[in-house]
Amino acid sequence: MDGNAGGALPGGASPAWYCRQRRTCSAAAAGAMGGYELVRSDDALAAAPPDLEVGGGSTKAPASQPPLTASQAVARHRLVSLDVFRGITVLLMIIVDDGGAFLPALNHSPWDGVTIADFVMPFFLFIVGVSLTLAYKRVPDKLEATKKAVLRALKLFCLGLVLQGGFFHGVRSLTFGVDITKIRLMGILQRIAIAYLLAAICEIWLKGDDDVDCGLDLLRRYRYQLFVALLISTMYTVILHGVYVPDWEYQISGPGSTEKSFSVRCGVRGDTGPACNAVGMVDRAILGIDHLYRRPVYARTKECSINYPQNGPLPPDAPSWCQAPFDPEGLLSSLMAIVTCLIGLQFGHIIIHFEKHKGRIINWLIPSFSMLALAFSMEFIGIRMNKPLYTISYTLATAGAAGLLFAGIYTLVDVYGFRKPTIPMELMGKHALMIYVLVACNILPMFIHGFYWREPKNNLLKFVGVGA
Repeated sequence: MDGNAGGALPGGASPAWYCRQRRTCSAAAAGAMGGYELVRSDDALAAAPPDLEVGGGSTKAPASQPPLTASQAVARHRLVSLDVFRGITVLLMIIVDDGGAFLPALNHSPWDGVTIADFVMPFFLFIVGVSLTLAYKRVPDKLEATKKAVLRALKLFCLGLVLQGGFFHGVRSLTFGVDITKIRLMGILQRIAIAYLLAAICEIWLKGDDDVDCGLDLLRRYRYQLFVALLISTMYTVILHGVYVPDWEYQISGPGSTEKSFSVRCGVRGDTGPACNAVGMVDRAILGIDHLYRRPVYARTKECSINYPQNGPLPPDAPSWCQAPFDPEGLLSSLMAIVTCLIGLQFGHIIIHFEKHKGRIINWLIPSFSMLALAFSMEFIGIRMNKPLYTISYTLATAGAAGLLFAGIYTLVDVYGFRKPTIPMELMGKHALMIYVLVACNILPMFIHGFYWREPKNNLLKFVGVGA
């Protein structure tokens, strides 16, 4: 896709908040983290200035050229900036995973506040939402589309269970297998699967048929989706700040396989600290404490680590909750992950209904800045940004940042045609799930460590001078 090579925004564009709804061709369903097809608008066939949906330029090949193959047609109609955005997110994920141990600014925040690492998950969810809009631009058979979405989400969820449930024990242990009674049930891919499924159902079933001539018409057409997002946000906020959390207990294995019991005193309502929040309570009650993540991020807080903000030995006066399991991708907090995905849907709708670059960019910037302003206002009044709890302020801040970054990448790549510097990111974005499985889930490092000479420490990495 060549974009608008060499230039400024196409001349003669109507005001950003006005557009005409166009008849469009159908699109294939998209994978949760993978590819999609961006379908053509009828305007692409006209002699008017090229626009995004056709990748810049007419789709009619000269008579002297052979017709495009199916794969070539898909390549020409992909939204390149979305692939680049996904690739940047994958690269950011790798950087924070590997560099977080050395640079605290790259690591996840121990509790309240956000760092660079805390933007990775929302960015993926935002991208899933945009991709779904393009995939379900036209849905001839809603039941069939729903069935495929459920199946795709189930596959992704099961993949997450295998990769993050504890089946693989580590890079250097060279062992595998998991006790079903203690398997981790939630994880990154499971959360994406849940958000993908709910957003896909909304996109398939909850779309109006109103004509879109301006931004308000866009809100009216997708008002049911916005209502779902508002309902989920309200319900989550009420539960987080209104549900009573009683005292609770947990056990962990000590030296010599002995069981150590701890009691956590709560008896509070609306607490958002690590020990007594409603998110952890709901996960313990529904999933069971044995099925939660056993290395909680709050183990790096001042209360729980001498080496704060890194992991370290427990202080002598460490509170009883420091070693308690807590899942950062739990059930209740995944509700707000669905909201992030639904926000991505709305940004994708702008691509569908606004035909000019200028209209799309302005209609992305306005909600992005608005969400950021609202998020910081909430932070000011005490609704802290918190990734493990996935608070509403965190949801708005990360979604607003995703919108701004997406608008910037779109402007550079699809409007001004800066393609060559972003080709590596584009390739990574097209193979995001494979890279995540191989690198972030340690499958590739475990594979490399699995080939050794006589002893596991004499593996291939040592022979090439890595980790020697």
